[in-house]
Amino acid sequence: MNSLFKYFPHTEEDLQEMLAACGVSSLDELYSDVPDSIRFKGDYELPDALSEHELRRQFDKMQSLNIPLTCFAGGGIYDHYAPSVVKNLVQRSEFLTSYTPYQAEISQGTLHYIFEFQSMMAELTGMDISNASMYDGATATAEAAMMSVAAAKKANCVLISDTVDPKTIRVVETYAKYHGFELQRIAAKDGVTDKDSLQARLQEGGVAGVIVQMPNYFGIVEDFTGIAEMVHEQKALLTINSIASDLAMLRTPGEWDADIAVGDGQSLGIPMSMGGPGVGYMCCTEKLIRKMPGRIVGMTKDNRGQRAFVLTLQAREQHIRRQKATSNICSNQSLMALYVTIYLAVMGKQGLKEVAEKSFAGAHYLCDELVKTGKFKLTYDQPFFNEFCLTYDGDVDQMRKACEEEGFLAGIKIDKNKVMFAVTEKNTASDMDKMVEVIKSIKE
Repeated sequence: MNSLFKYFPHTEEDLQEMLAACGVSSLDELYSDVPDSIRFKGDYELPDALSEHELRRQFDKMQSLNIPLTCFAGGGIYDHYAPSVVKNLVQRSEFLTSYTPYQAEISQGTLHYIFEFQSMMAELTGMDISNASMYDGATATAEAAMMSVAAAKKANCVLISDTVDPKTIRVVETYAKYHGFELQRIAAKDGVTDKDSLQARLQEGGVAGVIVQMPNYFGIVEDFTGIAEMVHEQKALLTINSIASDLAMLRTPGEWDADIAVGDGQSLGIPMSMGGPGVGYMCCTEKLIRKMPGRIVGMTKDNRGQRAFVLTLQAREQHIRRQKATSNICSNQSLMALYVTIYLAVMGKQGLKEVAEKSFAGAHYLCDELVKTGKFKLTYDQPFFNEFCLTYDGDVDQMRKACEEEGFLAGIKIDKNKVMFAVTEKNTASDMDKMVEVIKSIKE
């Protein structure tokens, strides 16, 4: 056996046999094409080997450096609770190691849960069709912009509201630059999309699609009444980006007559995990089904009349010629789609609604308590859901640092004196009261 690395399975005889198959006699000869000038000849800066017990103590020591905070921050990633059964099921080996279900006959389990994910997301968004799935909400939004251009006959411009998450806008801008379509911003007014500006730009023509967000980046629940009509009047497509869990209470993209619904499913119980992974969702009307990127799993019957699942559409470059592909999206985030599927199945419609109600009620309670301190005022006089933007009369950095020292992550700084707070069902009234008391005690 290899004496240096005992965990390597290859014996010296194995190595010689493999080298002989390559037509060389040694590892040095195998790498002879690599110039000597760029070869590393020093010693690797690696620590000494540790026993399992020593290694566990080392990791425990490193973990102790992390300071857990009660989270009142959002901005696209939310601290929701997930029942323990979700993690236990999703970590089963047959799920954790599975990959793309190319062979339907041996991938029925994977195809089944993807089908269920599609069904649940289509119902949650109020749309006809769902794919499975996208990397995250930002790239799903960019893919929706590309879909809009692909569906248009001549138009090559997509409009995006300034109330969309800036991180998402930057991703769409990158796609626009390298995919050759134009992206224009629609101004915000009082924290919401300026409908007059949108109407004026639509009437100039050449617009393939419009992208808005619900709730928007500032947490505001915008009134999209009339937007679908003005967009469709100009033969353009309307895309609505939504926080998935909020759709349990808010009007769905389908009810707003959107053509495409996109967003991130992280809010459906997926851990924050330092910002990822999430899972993007994309749903659309039936007439746009062949313009969707990714894949769509369908249900049929086999030759014995039994239910079977198949890849109905898979218009990706891995399956067809690159120039014919609707997108180069190369993974369906299947494991995260499974996570969301189990979460939704366990929570049920009522559970999802209760999560949304508690988040909504908590956010309004915290907002009122912060405003009562006299140090904050609501930045926009608009309805909000579980996230809201406040203007702070003081040093935002100092305020957040004081809260952090007491165990609270006090929102996200989005401007010099503006901070955005988010509340989920995990935040108790006691948590909120304690953080408010910390802020009250700050001496400017």
